[in-house]
Amino acid sequence: MAINRFEAVAESTKRTALALEDHGRRSELFGTNVFNEERMLQYLTKEAYKRVNDAILSGSKIDRKIADQVAEAMKAWAISMGATHYTHWFQPLTGATAEKHDAFFDLIPDGRAVEKFGGSQLVQQEPDASSFPSGGIRNTFEARGYTAWDPTSPAFVYGSTLCIPTVFVSYTGEALDNKAPLLRALHAIDIAATNVAKYFDKNVSKVYATLGWEQEYFLVDKALANSRPDLILTGRTLVGHLPAKGQQLDDHYFGVIPTRAINFMSDLEKQCLTLGIPIKTRHNEVAPNQFELAPVYEEANLAVDHNLLLMDVMEKVADRHRLKVLFHEKPFAGINGSGKHNNWSLATDTGVNLLSPGSTPMKNLQFLTFFVNTIKAVDTYESLLRSSIASASNDYRLGANEAPPAILSVFIGTQLSNVLDELEGVSKGKLSPEEKTELKLNVVGKIPEILLDNTDRNRTSPFAFTGNKFEMRGVGSKTNCAKPMTVLNTIVAKQLIDFKKEVDVLINKKNLKKDEAVFNILREYIKSSKRIRFDGDGYSLEWEKEAAKRKLSNNKNTPSALQVLTSVESLKLFDDLEVMSKVEVEARKEVELETFILQTQIEGRVFNELVYNYILPATVAYQNKLIQNVIGLKEIYGAAHKKLSESRLTLIEQISEHLVALKGLTDDMTNARKSANGIKDVNKKAFAYGDNVKPYFEKIRYHSDKLEQLVEDASWPLAKYHELLYIK
Repeated sequence: MAINRFEAVAESTKRTALALEDHGRRSELFGTNVFNEERMLQYLTKEAYKRVNDAILSGSKIDRKIADQVAEAMKAWAISMGATHYTHWFQPLTGATAEKHDAFFDLIPDGRAVEKFGGSQLVQQEPDASSFPSGGIRNTFEARGYTAWDPTSPAFVYGSTLCIPTVFVSYTGEALDNKAPLLRALHAIDIAATNVAKYFDKNVSKVYATLGWEQEYFLVDKALANSRPDLILTGRTLVGHLPAKGQQLDDHYFGVIPTRAINFMSDLEKQCLTLGIPIKTRHNEVAPNQFELAPVYEEANLAVDHNLLLMDVMEKVADRHRLKVLFHEKPFAGINGSGKHNNWSLATDTGVNLLSPGSTPMKNLQFLTFFVNTIKAVDTYESLLRSSIASASNDYRLGANEAPPAILSVFIGTQLSNVLDELEGVSKGKLSPEEKTELKLNVVGKIPEILLDNTDRNRTSPFAFTGNKFEMRGVGSKTNCAKPMTVLNTIVAKQLIDFKKEVDVLINKKNLKKDEAVFNILREYIKSSKRIRFDGDGYSLEWEKEAAKRKLSNNKNTPSALQVLTSVESLKLFDDLEVMSKVEVEARKEVELETFILQTQIEGRVFNELVYNYILPATVAYQNKLIQNVIGLKEIYGAAHKKLSESRLTLIEQISEHLVALKGLTDDMTNARKSANGIKDVNKKAFAYGDNVKPYFEKIRYHSDKLEQLVEDASWPLAKYHELLYIK
């Protein structure tokens, strides 16, 4: 039997917060459930350890003999940790993770039972998984899909299961997941960035893309959440009037963390640390009940895996605390939504952050090279980068309440803008000794000093430089980071390849010194990418007009944003760098469009349920109470009742107006949805849902929220914002 909101509030107030013991150092917990280097040294032979390490560092293959040794070691360790099953843990195109558990248990021919797990089970499995979206790459009756071990992301024990991170590919080799393209993009950036880094340090042999995500989320009482069909089925409140007090006082931001939330966080952090997720930061965010956590930066592939694992752990831990985690980008209208800021940089195997200024002009020239090339890459492929964060849920967030707008721009701050302006003025060709000295000492040499107190970020900027990294702020809170990281690393890799070609031409054919060649190319890039740089208010109408003049894309919804995926330029980019084939890109576009359609369709259906099963009956019942009150006054006071009934009659009329509008709009929305469902072409269908169905949602919400204000609290059937948004 469904619990109503009043019973939910009563249950919440009676329940005491779950107190957790928190003894010992957090560092002692770190990685205890992970088959990391420490465990490999303990369980593997020297030969097996070396071969696995080589596979991690250089991508070399692991033969069957070594795979058998690794599998036996993993099994022994996992069983010692209480594991009874193993699974290939992968990332299908649903945006979440997937797993099929198999027991270590097996029977041998004589009927005896044994624990079995060999190299073949470790390296590859055929999980069927035919019902996952594939964008037409394979049909349901062609069920073969394979998961293949990714040794660069360590296995871990989660609950009673050994989880082995894997890629997911079709029988014919196309990627059916988000991990495989990411690994290819990371390989591309490694090669391209290493070749450029050697201009400045011949000892560099590998470059890693690093990622530090910041996960924003909401916590609500589980019983109250369960009383809202919209929260359960869509992840957001489709209706709901703002409370008198929301976030306007900014008193929640960085405030004292509520007791139930801090207990949840403490439990969560301990679970994460055992799984090797290096959680470091926690705090209140701007909106009531909104929070953020962030880890120490890691190699990008591992960071992506950890973020996906984190979201699963968060839901399980929240359930123990009688809470529900909301990852939707905009679960509550009118207050801040939730993002997953992706802080990205490049690091060498010599320990250098390529986006961090150094103490010498030469180190700063290296910094400027990667800094300017990144800006140039974003300028060239801004619409493609925008497409990587597109989703039905993120459409509600972008451009509202501190989220960045849909227009991609780069914020670097006034001081660095001045540096680039000075570099732009450098004369073309060979530099005189005086010019070189001026450039290196007075322009390039000043950068660390400039950045010392100028690493703040523009909150409205989608792509901001923050001192030693770029922060991609438009990523949605439930998005798989693999998608934007695949695109970002691919476009920067392509840009660095082009840069090296141009520099080498100036060195080999124009006889310029390396520094002069680098300065000349950077100078041209600074000029050609100037349109993408913007340090002002990204929310302003003036910026929207200015962006149009600069010919920057402004794709405000998902169907529009996804069109660039299959452009000639995008297909060539992914194919040239061997990140995705034409078939793989087209499949992803179809999957993303289909997901947008289905999510919008579900919201439309839930609106029907809310209006017809909750709002209309409750409102009519309350209106009948008012009518009975008017009739009673007439019976008692006769003609004199008119003056006494005036306010009731006005209220009855107001309710009637909103009831008529609410029902009419809901019926019109249903008809628009039926019409869209009749369209066969997925592209046209997505636009029909975006242009013809979705606009009804706000109109329906408007009348519902007006009725919420007119109907007495005891008669309103849904938990209100002021109940959902405040936990103690």
